[in-house]
Amino acid sequence: MIARLGRSIRARLALWASVAMALLCLTAGTVLMWTGYHAAVDLRTRDMISDSRRPIHLIKAHELPPAIDGPLKGIQVVDPSGRVASSTPNLAGAPRLSQVMPDPIRSDRVTEACGLPQFRGECQIMVVSRVHRTDGDWLVYAFDPSVPWYIHPAAIGLMAGMSGLLIAISWFGVSRVVAKTLAPVDEITERLNEISRAEEAMRVPVPENADEVKALAEAANRMLARMEAAVEQQRRFASDASHDLRSPITAMRAEVEAAMLAPQETDWRETGRKLMDSLNRLQNIVSDLLTLAKLDAGAPGAFEPVDLAELVAAETTRPRAKKVITSLQPGVVVTGDRLRLARLLTNLLDNAERHADSTILVTVRRNGKAVLEVLDDGAGIAPEQREVVFRRFTRLDASRSRDAGGTGLGLSIAREIAQLHQGTLKIEDSDVGARFVLRIPIRQD
Repeated sequence: MIARLGRSIRARLALWASVAMALLCLTAGTVLMWTGYHAAVDLRTRDMISDSRRPIHLIKAHELPPAIDGPLKGIQVVDPSGRVASSTPNLAGAPRLSQVMPDPIRSDRVTEACGLPQFRGECQIMVVSRVHRTDGDWLVYAFDPSVPWYIHPAAIGLMAGMSGLLIAISWFGVSRVVAKTLAPVDEITERLNEISRAEEAMRVPVPENADEVKALAEAANRMLARMEAAVEQQRRFASDASHDLRSPITAMRAEVEAAMLAPQETDWRETGRKLMDSLNRLQNIVSDLLTLAKLDAGAPGAFEPVDLAELVAAETTRPRAKKVITSLQPGVVVTGDRLRLARLLTNLLDNAERHADSTILVTVRRNGKAVLEVLDDGAGIAPEQREVVFRRFTRLDASRSRDAGGTGLGLSIAREIAQLHQGTLKIEDSDVGARFVLRIPIRQD
């Protein structure tokens, strides 16, 4: 997909660059054509004025012949009475072609004449010159074809060729530059394909330059690192889950096989009790796995105002093997799922009960946030092990003999519930035992 994205980017940028160059060429060509057209008109007008000076000199010298030759398309000389006194051969016998007169303060006037039948409907540049003589003012009309808007066919061809060349260079140049810029993207794509086909370290190359692509590669590596950690966690989880599920199943199988070998000598009531113990443990593990699956899936909860003091008071009424002492500050209200918070508290109490020597202390107080503490008077947990115990199916070696009743998932579930409530669950320092501290934002009324 990244490769297709890179090709799409290259094609689009090249297309946009070509369109931009085409628009630029069109604009520049329009300006050049407009400038060239007016320059050509001015040049032709000056040439016409210059070529019309010969009949003017002949008029002043009283030597004007009936027919005049010259480079212009046509010339007519009109005498003071308005009669055509002389013209070029192509206009011989033609009536006066125009009544346009020069301005009173100027001797020449330049205009455009169209629709004259003598010139086959072509528009002509017309220069009218006034000649002063003692018998009156004479007029010289000079005609030459107007300059077309494209000036000359060669100019159109040159402009089109240059525009096409510039567009092609733009396409090629932008494609090469973008391809070089996006080359790291191709490397990332190739590496991702290798990762999907082989069990290798899941990382993509990070280019030294190209800040945007470098940021993309670094973000991809962070995502791959999270994926790798998640895959590894799932592998460990599956391995530990299969081990913990296998233990009660193996115990039940052993009890049943032993009973079937000597059915007459078997105490079936004792066998049933042992099977029920294994079934209860198996049920607890499956229940905890289902709870974790729901938490991982982000299953929504019924959030409502929950008074932590009331919750603790209600959950600590059940008799336990160890003494439970509470210190509850009233009015510590949070927004949460009551059932899940009760599950969190129960898991902490069950864990404390398995490890406490005799007493469990539960405290609820307000300290910027709602704080719930569960402290036992057991052996405690070493600082380097305080995060390890929150991993799934984790039991510390020193406490395995005292933790036979746990599934290894209770503390993981408790932390997941804390994070679901935008809170934290940590083990903090204490003079004796393990001190679990939950902090959750206080409800804002």
